[in-house]
Parts: sequence; structure tokens; C-alpha cells
Amino acid sequence: MEVLKPKRLRQGDVIGLVAPASRPSTDEKVEKGVQYLERLGYRVKVGRHVYDLHGYLAGRDEDRAADFNEMIHDKNIKAIFTVRGGYGTPRILGLLDYRALARNPKIIVGYSDITGLQLALLRKIGLVTFSGPMIGVEMWNEIDSFTEESFWRQITSAKKIGRLKNPEHEPVSFLRRGKAHGQLLGGNLSLTVNLMGTPFMPATLGSILVLEDVDEEPHRIDRMLAQMLNGGILRGLSGLVFGKFIECTASDPDDPNLTLEQVQHDYMEKIKCPVIAGLQYGHIPKKLTIPIGLQAVLETGHGVLNVIENGVI
Repeated sequence: MEVLKPKRLRQGDVIGLVAPASRPSTDEKVEKGVQYLERLGYRVKVGRHVYDLHGYLAGRDEDRAADFNEMIHDKNIKAIFTVRGGYGTPRILGLLDYRALARNPKIIVGYSDITGLQLALLRKIGLVTFSGPMIGVEMWNEIDSFTEESFWRQITSAKKIGRLKNPEHEPVSFLRRGKAHGQLLGGNLSLTVNLMGTPFMPATLGSILVLEDVDEEPHRIDRMLAQMLNGGILRGLSGLVFGKFIECTASDPDDPNLTLEQVQHDYMEKIKCPVIAGLQYGHIPKKLTIPIGLQAVLETGHGVLNVIENGVI
């Protein structure tokens, strides 16, 4: 499928805010996030159900989907930013108006649980999206300058994105050296695995898969990687990139266990593509934005992803 690229964001454009998964922990985070965007010269429309609460969800599935669809249908909205991740995005994937978004592609931003939405949009309509900072997580309170530069450059400039490289003093690890070319896929490991076998999962053959996660013990990461291996995904990749896995340690260090690094190395023995670990991406304040759906080259010798096309037009 040919990819769709949204138009670049310009000052004065309207950004829609939605909560496809969980509610922001405080209203203040949304309010300050809105102020941040307005200081940069954008106008903001907040979804009607962003502040709803239904257990760990930002309201009922129908309402969260309705907010997203409303932003799709509003011709004044040029970009849709998510408030936070959490839980619940896969529950609304069957309720979204993909055809309307294909007719009028928009910038879609988020990460973590939003991975489910981003992969579904790529599978259904070929839309390039941006796995990057969220309103109620990074943008509301002194966003890191490294994060800020990587993100805004990608969605406001129609130039080739180029190299995505770690900041100084944050080296990557080379688990299997080589050079790979392919479409960037992935995001959060748990959500990527969650979509396997569904009509919302893009084809992964020949892709460069980028994975990160948070608060998952090594045995759970092991189980998810085993599912990806047994499902044929890991063996068919052009390249594999592990981002930052935060708080992914055994809950009881006295029990027999493997470390995250040992688990990763075990699976690298089973696949043949180039692999790096430690890319500055994931549930961390200082992060790279990953453009899901674009062509890239993984250069393990330089420890970078080189995105060889523009993400917006």
C-alpha cells in the first residue's frame, strides 16, 4: 500500500486533543498542555470526552471513538494529538472512520498505548503517524529540548527527516551488526503483540521494527518476543531496534531470573537481521520521535536510524 503523508503543521493551524485510552491524571495537565501549544502559535480544540472517566478508561469506548472521529471530520483540524496512553486504544479500533481520514490525512501523534491506533492507521489507509510526545505527559511541564526538537522538526518541515541519533553520552549497543533498509514499524512492544493476528496489524516482512516498553518484567518480554518469533515476525525483519525499556526488571531479585539484556541476546541468536539496543525512544523524558510508516536505513556502524524521506508534505 502506498503511504499517505499529512500536510505539514503551520503556525495558526488548529490541533485537536483526544484521549483514546486513559484519562489524564489531572485536568491541569491538559490545561497546561493547551497553553504550551498556544504559546507556540497554534489553536487548540479539546475533545468533548477528554475528561470523562470509566475505570481506567477516558470514558466509554463509543465516546472516545466519537472524539477521534469528530476531529477527523472537522476540516479545520490539521493535527490530532493524544493526551496520554494508558489502556484502551485497541477497544476503539473498529469504531473509527478510516475512509474519512484517508480523504483528508492529518498528523497523528502519541506513543505507548497509542501504538495500537498508529499501526491500525498504517494498515487500513497507509497513513504515516508520529510516535512522539503527548500533551499530558511531556508537553505540559517543561518539555525536554531534545524531545522538542526531534518532534517539531518532523511535523513542521517537509524536508527529509534524516538521522535519528541518540544524544551524547547515551550510546547504543550493537547486538548484531549490519545495514538494513525497510519501512519503520512498531512502537510499544505490548501493543504491537496485541495486534498480531488482527486486521489492524501491518505487514512486517522486510520492515525495521522499533520496540520499547515500560514496567514489564523480563519473563513477560520474553513471552512477547517468543510470540513474535513463533508468529514469523522476527524472522522476516530487515532490522530490529530496541528502544528504552524502563522499569523492566524482576519484581523479586531473589528468584531465578534472566535480565532484559539476557533475554534480548537470546533472541538475537535466533534471527539474522541487524539489531541495536538502547535507542533514545520510549517512556522517557528525553526521546526521539519515530515516524511510523516511513522508509529508513538502520546503520549499526553509526548507531543511527536514517529516515530517508519526509514525513509531511
